[in-house]
Amino acid sequence: MRHGKKFNHLSRTHSHREAMLQNMASSLILHKRIETTLAKAKELRKFVEPILTRSKEDTFQNRREAFRALNDKETMKELFGTVADKIADRPGGYTRIIKLGNRLGDNAETCLIELVDFNELLLAAAAEKATATTKTRRSRRGTGSRPATEVTPVVAAETVDVPSAEVVEDEAPVTPSPASGDDLTTSEDTEPKIA
Repeated sequence: MRHGKKFNHLSRTHSHREAMLQNMASSLILHKRIETTLAKAKELRKFVEPILTRSKEDTFQNRREAFRALNDKETMKELFGTVADKIADRPGGYTRIIKLGNRLGDNAETCLIELVDFNELLLAAAAEKATATTKTRRSRRGTGSRPATEVTPVVAAETVDVPSAEVVEDEAPVTPSPASGDDLTTSEDTEPKIA
C-alpha cells in the first residue's frame, strides 16, 4: 500500500526522472522560463527551489551541492552569478507556474514555469501599481483615537442634475397618522398597505 506517498514518479525510473529534472532545472536557470506539463512543473519546482536557496550564499559547500544536483558548469555560472543576485532578498517562492491550457495531441495540461524575478513585465506593473496607489487600507473597526461623541456627516461628492419640475399645490398633503409606529397603515379594506 502506498498510503501517504505523495511523490509523483512521472511514469519514469529513478535515474530517468533525476536526469530529466536536472535537464529541466538547467534549462530553467539558463532560459529563465520553460514550457512543460503541469505535473513536471510541480516536480521541477520541488527540485529547483532548494538549489536556488543554496545559491543565495556563495560558499564552497553550496556550490558542491548545487553542482551535484545540476551537473552543468554553465548553469552553475549563471546560477551563482545573475540569478543569485536577483533573488538575494526574496525569502522563498522563486518560481511561478502559469497554466496555459491543454495540449492538442494528448490533452495534457501544459504550463509555463518561470523565475519570478526575471519577468520584467510583471515587475514593472507591480512597481507602477505600488507608486500609483497612495490610499492605504484602513480597518473597519474603530481605533479609539476619535472621540465617540463626535460624528461627522457624510456629504455626497457628486451632484446630479435633475430637471426641475413645477410644484402644483392641490390640497393639503396626506401625512401618516402619528399613532402608527411603522410604515404600514390600514385602509377602509382593513388590509395593511405600504404607505
